[in-house]
Formats: sequence, structure tokens, C-alpha cells
Amino acid sequence: MRKPIVLALLVAACVSGCSVKQDAGGGGQQEISFLTFETPNLPPAYWDAAIKRVTEKHPDIKVTKLVAPTTQGRTAYAKQLLQSGQFPDVMIAVDPAGFAEAGNLYDWKAEELKDFEFPAANPIKGGHHQLPANTQTIPPIYYNKKMFADAGITSTPKTWADLLQAADKLKAKGQQPFVIGGGKDGFPASMILTGIISVDVYGKTPDWLTQRRNNKVKFTDADFQAAVAKFADLAAKGYLDKDSVSRDYAATEQAFLDGKGAMYPMGNWFAANADTKKHDFDIGVFNFPSDSGKLVVPAYTGGGMSVNAKAKNLDAAKRFAIAFQTDKGQIDASVKADGLVPAIKGYQMPSDIGPVLKAGYDLYTEAVQQKAIVNSFGWETADDGLLPGLKEKFYAVAQDLVTGRKSAADACAFLDTEWEKAG
Repeated sequence: MRKPIVLALLVAACVSGCSVKQDAGGGGQQEISFLTFETPNLPPAYWDAAIKRVTEKHPDIKVTKLVAPTTQGRTAYAKQLLQSGQFPDVMIAVDPAGFAEAGNLYDWKAEELKDFEFPAANPIKGGHHQLPANTQTIPPIYYNKKMFADAGITSTPKTWADLLQAADKLKAKGQQPFVIGGGKDGFPASMILTGIISVDVYGKTPDWLTQRRNNKVKFTDADFQAAVAKFADLAAKGYLDKDSVSRDYAATEQAFLDGKGAMYPMGNWFAANADTKKHDFDIGVFNFPSDSGKLVVPAYTGGGMSVNAKAKNLDAAKRFAIAFQTDKGQIDASVKADGLVPAIKGYQMPSDIGPVLKAGYDLYTEAVQQKAIVNSFGWETADDGLLPGLKEKFYAVAQDLVTGRKSAADACAFLDTEWEKAG
């Protein structure tokens, strides 16, 4: 675990010497390409408005928007563009691993990172190739309050046993306990597994994945395999719908909003849509539970912009990236659209955020105060993360566990094999 994450919430306490930027650039017009991705939270209109918001203050920059074909496929798409000689000048939330080591990403300098709370976050071989723009909790569990009440669940689960008991009560009432997905996006199938591994494995060994990179631990080790077995057990008990793994991210979110399941483990970005999209029940949120009830909250700081080290208009690309991440108007829009916690000096959360986002933010505040933050497994993007290509294997493993195509032992052995191939 990186220490910057533990302190991430301090952005909310920043006082008046705010360094959020409002300035504009000058000079002749320079063209850059910008790789984005679309989600239910971040539709085309969001990106168009965001680009306009920045370029109005930097009129010398002209932006061509590119869109990854799938939500989670942006890194793979960036690789395709690199191989075809069309690597974007600027990209957001693309995993820098692999690109950085090959010299394809600009290494941000200390002076350029001065407006970020945690400039040392996410190092790759000593360099910093992605702006540490925000922190996200991945995953809390959102729940349908009406379904909980109808099933006689009077309090949110604090332990794993509580969670199983709640799932059993929901199933007995004919309700689907968990809403999951998968499909072309992959990751919605793995959210519960990410939570279990983060809480159970990282809760004991915060630097477990760093140790895996040093071959000190393996996926087939007892602690990791036990965490995977918990996930397989949920499927075996019928708490996970096997047919849902073909459902993409947007459809998965909509299924929860349509009342097709009681609990929705998803990153905190869902809170923005929970507050704004139509649904006919109240939504609550609780932290992913541990065996003992000890508070362990998976989160990660990163997800920002990277810049092509060989961009034709490198200065414009860098200015656009920093302006996008530090402009107050743009940060406010990002918070409300995607539920993130900005890691920018001097920034304060808007006072008019919705109740679900506020509830999740309060849970995160408590976790920071109790120093209960660990990395979110599979979402790390630097030297503490999965090797390039392993995230997709992890998503596939999650789907295979849900459908029963793999046992926990098979899944862990598969990950070890794929790790060796990637290494």
C-alpha cells in the first residue's frame, strides 16, 4: 500500500491558498489527440463539454477526441494505436505499465506535479507517468433499501457472515442477492472478487502484489486461494446469476437501477448515477465486509492523464492534461459525473453533491481517519500492480468462477501460469 492513499481525503480540508488553476495558454494553435472512454456516467456530452471547458481557457490548443471501443478496453486500444503508429497525444485512465517502461509516456517532473496532493504516487521504475488526479474506493456495496427491508435485513453487513446471511434472506424472498455483469467490459464480473482479495489478502499483507512481483508469494498460496474460494462459494450458493456474466457494464448498472438485484458491488463512481438516474427505491451504501468486522477499505489514487512522450506538440499535450485535471470547473464536473475524490491541492468538494455520493464520501472519510485504506486489487497501475495483460486474465477468471468453469484452485493455478508468461 502506498502512503499517499491513506492521506487522500485531506484534500477536503484544504484552506484558502487554493492552487486550482484558472489560467489560459497562448501562442499559435496546436493540435493534439485525446483518448477517452465512455460509461453511463461519462457519455459523449461529458467529454465534449470537458474538452470545451479547457480549450476555452487555452484557445491555442485544438483537440481531436478519440474513444476507446469498450469501457475497460482503453488500455488495449491504446496498445493497438501505438502499434499502428497512431498513439494518442493525451490519454486518460490508461494503465501506464508497459508503455512507461518502453519510453512511450512522458515522465512528469516535480514542478509539473506541484498542484497534486500526492505527486509521488504510482511510480514506475522511479518515474511518474500518470497524473495522480483522484482517489476512488473500489468497491463499496450499494444496496436496495426496499429489498433489504422486505427481506427483514435491519442493518448493513459488517462481517462476511452478515453478508452471507443477508444474501440468504434475499434469496429466500425470491430476490437476486447480487447484481454482477461482465460481457465486453469484463470488470463487472470481478468486483466482488476484487473486494474479497483486497480486504482479506491486502488486509493482512498490504504489499502482497509487490511481493508477487518479487516471487515471494503466489496466487496458489493459502490466503489468496481462500479469498478466491469465497467468491466461488457465492456462485455455488446461487447468490450470483451465472447468466449475468454476458451483460456489459451499462446494462449491469441499469439492472440494479431497475430493481433486478439487491446489492451492487461497484466503484464509488456509481454514486453519481445513483443520485441522478431514475429508480423507484432508496439506495444505500456500505463498506465491503471483512471476516472479523475490522474496517478495511479498498481504494486507489491515480486514474489521471498520461502524455505521449513523442507527441508532436508535447507542450500543448502537457498543458492540456494538467489544465484538465486542475481546472476547478472541470473538477467539479468530474466529481458530480463520476463520484471521485480529487487529489488536487486547495480543492473542496461541492456542497451540492447527492446523498449517495455523500454517504460514500463519509464512509471513505472514516476509513482514512482510521487508517483502514488498502489498495484495490487489480486496479493498481504502477510497480505495485498486476503485470501488463493480467487484468484481462483476472476478469476472465472471475467469469469462469461464476459459471463454474473453473474451481478456486484452477483459477489460482491459471493466474500463476499467466503471470509467468507475462513476466
